[in-house]
Order: sequence, then structure tokens, then C-alpha cells
Amino acid sequence: MSQSNPITLIGMPPSPYTRKMIAIMRYRRIAYRAAWGDPGAILTEMGIAKPKVVLLPTYVLPNETGKLQAVCDSTPIIRRLEAEHEGRSVIPDDPVMAFIDYLLEDFADEWGTKYMFHYRWHLEEDADNAGTLLPLFQQVNLSTAKFNQAKPYITERQVGRLHVVGSNDVTAPIIDASYKRLLSAMEAHLTQQPYLMGNRPGASDFAFYGQLTQLVGFDPTPRAIAHSISPRTVAYAGLMEDQTGLEPQVDDWNSAGTAPDTLRGILNEVGYVYAPALLANAQAMKAGEKTWEVEIDGSRWTQQTFNYQGKCLQWINSEYQALSVANRARVNGLL
Repeated sequence: MSQSNPITLIGMPPSPYTRKMIAIMRYRRIAYRAAWGDPGAILTEMGIAKPKVVLLPTYVLPNETGKLQAVCDSTPIIRRLEAEHEGRSVIPDDPVMAFIDYLLEDFADEWGTKYMFHYRWHLEEDADNAGTLLPLFQQVNLSTAKFNQAKPYITERQVGRLHVVGSNDVTAPIIDASYKRLLSAMEAHLTQQPYLMGNRPGASDFAFYGQLTQLVGFDPTPRAIAHSISPRTVAYAGLMEDQTGLEPQVDDWNSAGTAPDTLRGILNEVGYVYAPALLANAQAMKAGEKTWEVEIDGSRWTQQTFNYQGKCLQWINSEYQALSVANRARVNGLL
């Protein structure tokens, strides 16, 4: 993609996935055009059909015939960009570390968003902050009359959707404890190296960064927690925003043998909270149940069943099964 023909992506700054992908585009030095706003409206203006599910960010990319179409879901888009643009890869060369990177990216995208959505809408101060700012990100010169209508509408709608990520009074302490443990693990890891995957960022770094842009840059409560527990994570989030100046080398990646023990601290959190949630969701899908319940961190977690998270587990398993027997053993050693 030439500089005169940049890729269009449609998103919003308060979207962690938008920030994830823009940071990757910057790092990989892929020309892009960010269109801020509602993807549905912008796609209509462009004369492009909406995808079945409109997500942020939405990319506008050519299909196999060259016709532009709307494409969502950051993880497969990253892999497509890897295939179409050479250099500055965000996928480790070592298959073992590529799997670990994939697992951590999925954890950030699917469990990290529970932190973000919970803190943003569960507590009154944070909900008031988000309710105030989100309408202005849609239109900074929004009239006072329209703002006074939009703020309560957005706030009530989003607070009413907390159940979607499993946030409630019972699970709030679980989410809070998980976030704090992850920050402690990140603080320890970032004393050893500047990125999750070594001395250059992997896809997982950008996924973590996306969530952290909101947790340490937008919402008051998780920002205060992060500053208290892990100032290195706060700095990491700021640095990850623009990595265009980094000149990565092949040997900057960790291998299974060189990854510091601190990486296991982060992986422990994946196994402690995310794995049981994925398995319970998969079991509910198999049984045709609309909700599931499981014990996480000593408490009961109840949430509605999601087909997408069932696919996430299938994809993780597919990545694992694609490894050689020897590489699976090396992954098992890390986990």
C-alpha cells in the first residue's frame, strides 16, 4: 500500500481495539487514514456495505476481486497485514513464542476488555467521566442541547450492558483483583525487558496497549490503581503509542529458553481467570445453555454465553494443535 493510497480504518479514540490497530499501523509503517466516527454512517457515505457485525475499528480493504469491503476483527486483520506488508513483523519467529503471543493477545482482547468495561461503567465517577466524554468524541462541537440528551442516553445504555462482560456486584471484586495481579506481574516483567515478547513488540503488546490506553489514560479509577501498583505499565502504555522509531532485530525476540520467569507471572493470570471462563462458556455452548457459571478466584462468576468466545477457544486450540509435538512440550513448559 503506497503512501498515496493509504488504508482506511474507521474507529474512535476511546476504543481499545482502534488504538491497538493504529499503533500497529504506525509501528509497521503502513500508510493509513483514520476516519473518526460511526462505521455504519461512514461506510454508507463511502457506498460500502456494512459487515454483519459492525465493530471498532472497521477496515476498508479489497476482497479477492479488488472490490473494497468492510472488514472487522483485529486478530485476523493483523495476520492479513503480515501477509501483505513485509518487514517489522509483530509475530515472533519461534512457533512457541508465536503461540504465547497469540494467547496473550486473545487474553488482552477478551479478558482485558472486562477490566475496561467494568471500571468505565460500574463506578459512578468513571461512568460520569465516560458519559461526558464519549458524546464529544463523536462530535466535539456538539450543541449543549444535544449533549444533554446524549450523555444520559449513552450512560444508561452502557451501564445496562455491564452484564455482557459479566460485571456485577458479585464479580466486581474478582475483576478488581485480577487487574491488580496483572499490573503487579507487568511491573515485574517490565523490569526485565521493554516488551512482553522481548526487545521488540509482538501482537500481544499492541493488544495490551489498546486496553491500557483506556485503563490508564481515560478512566479515573483504573488509572489511579495503575499509577499506584505499576508505574512501569503506565510508561509502557505511553511508549507503545508510537514505535515508529524502533529498529527491531531478529534476535530481539524471546525464545522459550530466554523468556524471563516474569512472563510466567502474566501467563498465570491467563490460566487463573481466563481459561476457566473460556471452558465454562464452551460447555454452555455445547449444552445449548444461554448462561454459564463457574468458580473464578474463589467466587461464582455468571455470564451469558457467547459464540465468539467459543470461537476464541477453538482458535487457540487450533494454534496449539498446529505446533509440532516438541514445540507443544515447550509451550507446556512455559505454561
